[in-house]
Amino acid sequence: MSLHHEHSKTAIRARLAEANRPNYLRDWVYGGIDGTVTTFAVVAGIVGAELSSQIIIILGIANLFADGFSMAASNYSGTKTEIDDLERMREVEMQHIRQFPDGEREEIRQILGKKGLEGQSLEDAVSAITSNEETWIETMLKEEYDLATVVRSPILSGAATFTAFFLCGTVPLLPYGLGFANSFDWSLFLTACVFFGIGTLKSAWSLTNWWRSGCETLGIGLAAAGMAYAVGAASRFFV
Repeated sequence: MSLHHEHSKTAIRARLAEANRPNYLRDWVYGGIDGTVTTFAVVAGIVGAELSSQIIIILGIANLFADGFSMAASNYSGTKTEIDDLERMREVEMQHIRQFPDGEREEIRQILGKKGLEGQSLEDAVSAITSNEETWIETMLKEEYDLATVVRSPILSGAATFTAFFLCGTVPLLPYGLGFANSFDWSLFLTACVFFGIGTLKSAWSLTNWWRSGCETLGIGLAAAGMAYAVGAASRFFV
């Protein structure tokens, strides 16, 4: 099994010296899967209802921009909310530390005690942490409230979601835009490739085998596509 990183003193020092950087993989996968699902759902629903290919292109493009922007805005707002909550709790802890230092120091003592520290080692650790206000606040945010202090940029999160949504969501429309024969069959095939590709890509950040992750995402995507086709087919009897 290959090591994730080196453990020499020099490598450790360099790695710990780097600031923690947020990861936007979640936003890419989120946008990519949803973009592919919703756009192919438009295609499958219209094909199921036996409507024209022109409608597929028009509604598909509308979905790319409207739904893609909606998802990006929602992700932006959700990420911004996390940051606002973190800053609110940071302010609360700062006030508590300044107004009730003994009580906050006792919280640190009990937190470290649960980790197995005791006696003089415990007191030394408490003194070291509470000697720096920022370290003290950071420790309380992580240990008392279980808040992540490394947060994603709302703008970059929204941009990543929209970009992935637009790029992956364009794929189901390509056969219709390029005038392929058997456009729906090509759209289904390309859509399946995108689902499998996204699953394979995200396996690089997990312990799941690439083919298992690809098949899982493929199954979820095709299930959503099948539902859209079934609804489109059923709509012919009510319109």
